[in-house]
Amino acid sequence: MHTPPQDLLAENPVIASVNDEDGLRAVLTSSCRMVFLQYGSVLDLPDVVRRIKDTGRTVLVNVDLIEGFSSKEVVVRYVRERTAADGVLSSKGSMVRAAHELGLMAVHRFFLIDSLSYRNLAAQVSRSKADCVEILPGCMPRVIGWVVADIDVPLVAGGLVCDRDDVFAALKAGAAAIASSNQDVWEM
Repeated sequence: MHTPPQDLLAENPVIASVNDEDGLRAVLTSSCRMVFLQYGSVLDLPDVVRRIKDTGRTVLVNVDLIEGFSSKEVVVRYVRERTAADGVLSSKGSMVRAAHELGLMAVHRFFLIDSLSYRNLAAQVSRSKADCVEILPGCMPRVIGWVVADIDVPLVAGGLVCDRDDVFAALKAGAAAIASSNQDVWEM
C-alpha cells in the first residue's frame, strides 16, 4: 500500500461495506472510492475484487467473512498473492499482523460490547500492528472519542451508521472515516 492510511481515509471518509451481490452492483456505480468487501467465497474472491478494482476503487477484504477461509494466516497470503486487494480487515490480531507484514493495509476490527472490550483495545492494536482500527457499532460518538484518544492509528466507525446524523457525529467525535452498508449513506 503506497498511500498512508490516514491520507487514504481523509480522501475517502465514507467507505462502502459490501455484503452481497446487490451491494456490489450498487458500489460499482456509487461515488464511494473505498470498499470493505464482506462476502463471497474463496472461489469467487479474485473475480469480485477485480471487478471492484477495475473501477479504480480501493478494496479491503474482510477475511473473517469469506466462505472457505480459516483463521490461519495463510489466508492473508492468499489474498495478497491471488487477488488485487489493497488490504484486509479482521477481528483476529494474528490476521491483521500477517497483513501488515505482507505490506497490505491492515484494519483491526473490534466489537465494543462492554468496558472490558474497550480496555483491551489499545494493547491489541499495539500487538497487531494495525494500520487503522474499525470499531463496531460506529454510532457511539462518546466511545469513538475515548478510543481515538487511546490509539495512534486512524479509526473507522462501522456498523449501525444509519444516516447523515450518525456520519457527522462519528466524524466530529474523531473518526477518520465511517463504513456502512447503507447505500444512502454512501452518497453523502
